[in-house]
Amino acid sequence: MIADLSLYLVTDPDLCGERGVVETVRRAVDGGVRIVQLRDKTATDAETTAQLVELSRVIEGRALLVVNDRLDAALAAREQGARVDGVHLGQGDASVLRAREALGAEALIGLTANSREHFEAVRALPPGTVDYLGVGVIRPTSTKPDHPPALGVAGFRALVETTVLPCVAIGGVAIDDIERLRTAGAAGLAVVSALCAAADPAETAATFVRRWRAAGTPRVLSIAGSDPSGGAGIQADLKSIAANGGYGMAALTALTAQNTTGVRGVHVPPATFLREQLDAISDDIVIDAVKIGMLANADVIRTVADWLDAVRPPIVVLDPVMVATSGDRLLDQDAEAALRELLRRAHVVTPNLGELAVLAGRATSGWDDALAAAEDLSTAIGAAVLVKGGHLDGDDVPDALVDVGEGVRREYQGTRIRTANTHGTGCSLSSALATRLARGETAVDAVASTRAWLREALRESETLRVGRGHGPVSHFAGLWERGGLETRPTPEQIRAAWWARTADVRAGIDELPFIRGLADGTLAREPFLFYLAQDALYLREYARVLAEASRLAPTPHEQAFWARSAEGAIIGELELHASWLTPGEGVEAAMFSVAPAPATVAYLDHLRSVAFGGDYAELVAAVLPCFWLYTDLGQRLHAGEFGEYARDPRHPYVSWLATYADPAFEDATDQAIALVSAAAATAAPATRDRMLRAFEVSSAHELAFFAAPFASAASA
Repeated sequence: MIADLSLYLVTDPDLCGERGVVETVRRAVDGGVRIVQLRDKTATDAETTAQLVELSRVIEGRALLVVNDRLDAALAAREQGARVDGVHLGQGDASVLRAREALGAEALIGLTANSREHFEAVRALPPGTVDYLGVGVIRPTSTKPDHPPALGVAGFRALVETTVLPCVAIGGVAIDDIERLRTAGAAGLAVVSALCAAADPAETAATFVRRWRAAGTPRVLSIAGSDPSGGAGIQADLKSIAANGGYGMAALTALTAQNTTGVRGVHVPPATFLREQLDAISDDIVIDAVKIGMLANADVIRTVADWLDAVRPPIVVLDPVMVATSGDRLLDQDAEAALRELLRRAHVVTPNLGELAVLAGRATSGWDDALAAAEDLSTAIGAAVLVKGGHLDGDDVPDALVDVGEGVRREYQGTRIRTANTHGTGCSLSSALATRLARGETAVDAVASTRAWLREALRESETLRVGRGHGPVSHFAGLWERGGLETRPTPEQIRAAWWARTADVRAGIDELPFIRGLADGTLAREPFLFYLAQDALYLREYARVLAEASRLAPTPHEQAFWARSAEGAIIGELELHASWLTPGEGVEAAMFSVAPAPATVAYLDHLRSVAFGGDYAELVAAVLPCFWLYTDLGQRLHAGEFGEYARDPRHPYVSWLATYADPAFEDATDQAIALVSAAAATAAPATRDRMLRAFEVSSAHELAFFAAPFASAASA
């Protein structure tokens, strides 16, 4: 079994204070801690053994229990009947090889590692010696004053990228580090003071767990039967898990021959094979939630129960498939008795009204009586009960979440959706709920969001047109409508595609008399000065457009880049223009006294209309051609692509041509391309289309702008 290391409590007796280690651990495990490390450097081996025995009793298998350093204490506690799952060792503690030999292949062995040398030493060990690494410290911490230099998040990332072992971040970890550390590759967070010193360890642990879950993609396992028509069973579960943001897995309990009109046959594989499926998954993948559906007989149910006892997944949603739509019982007495025991391993049970009556041991009359029966059931099994009102008569179809232990009784109102496509709704709801809970939503919120999704899937089910009987819901209707089916391009793909779209513009620029004359030195001074004067008018307004891009930028990095570009257009480029247009006078009003040419007016009107429309993504796409086409032309001029004379120091425009190949401008262009292509890659398809249109229009204006000096002369 691979361990769930997501929230790892390291105890500290001083920080636990009068509450004590045992009570702190009990509350923290109630809140969702998945592994507890007993660390007490001052305790004797005998005292450590006694603490392990007591912690094992309090944890009751709900979390894994390891001890820091004290291998002999772990062995002694095991001899006294305690469940001690393993040890965590430092670099100077007992040999990990000795620990593995003493504790066995199934034990959990962790090792502290905080340098590349440590990681190299771990790689030299026989495979399977170490199960995980504790990597840190992340930042300085008072709970371990002799710690090595702090790694920070970046240092942590650099180390964990060198190993395939799960790595737990430890040392000064706070709740606001969760998202960054998970992104950096953490398999879990080892927390000391944030939990030991918390006023309410259960509430603090629950907050850690919710944010940890919300920061990743939940891995959700469906244990259920198969429906070859795709509307119910594991097929519906996998669709529901994916539609609600999870990664779905499935272990089959039964094979059915069925379609939308009914079930024709059921084949139940041996329960031993089901256990092989379950073990294969949990030996390799951390399971964030389990949904349990059709369990055909007592052997299958007991197999699932034994596996749950061994793995202890953090979320179990059980859909008790016991009563057919016709009202017939689907399980024999032995299986029903086994299922009642299985309910105690669940966190949420989702019976329909018929199943609720069987589980409560009495008939129910009306909605209020169903809620009373749900309270009785919740009390008996120690889990939440989601009562489904779909089998009520009339147009009102409420649901209710009842959890006596947590003091929750929340009703959800709804109006019946008139459709025959109800095949697999129970399967779909329970698997979606498991996924929502694994994403960090509270039970109350998860039920609300699951119901909203399922009702949308029911409303859109008619469009599928599957089968002649009770068809399936449309699991992905909302995603198809809101997200579309097009794949999202990468920034690299955007860059290549957009550049290819400018091929005709670039070829047109290359053939212009202005560019050819500029390259070979035959360009007359009058069209060159005309170009400079128009470019000065353009740059003055272009700087204002860049400043607007800075104002609209979503990140400080982008804001700073566009602001620097605006400054460069005014200070750097206009000063160069002044050296030709008003030599010795600098950037003066006389530079801007010429009348704007039609090409200049058209280009600036386009930029201003985009800039002051308030769409950042479209705006930066519109300003990009001025960077990109200009730099490309300059690089090729400087490389001699238009003739070697363009590189000659005697060329009449040599000082101007040198600016085309300015490394600083080349670097700025690379940054602009990166920012725009990243924005386009993450944009919605409609926004991306507008960006490309703005980019192409600006590219066409670049061609017209370079053509203007000779076009103006011809019209004169």
